[in-house]
Amino acid sequence: MTQFLKEVQAELRKVTWPTKDELIGSTVVTIVVSLVVAIFIGIVDRVLSILVSSIFGGGLGG
Repeated sequence: MTQFLKEVQAELRKVTWPTKDELIGSTVVTIVVSLVVAIFIGIVDRVLSILVSSIFGGGLGG
């Protein structure tokens, strides 16, 4: 266990951690891309729902 922890510590020293600006930039890109994908999926879902409803008669009971 001691050897494992020493190796973990040695590996963590090799890691290149992002700067604050890099981290903020990556976070902003991730949020924007997630929002764009969510909006796209929402639009496609709505269009397909309307299309399926118009083809199959507009509802579960109908």
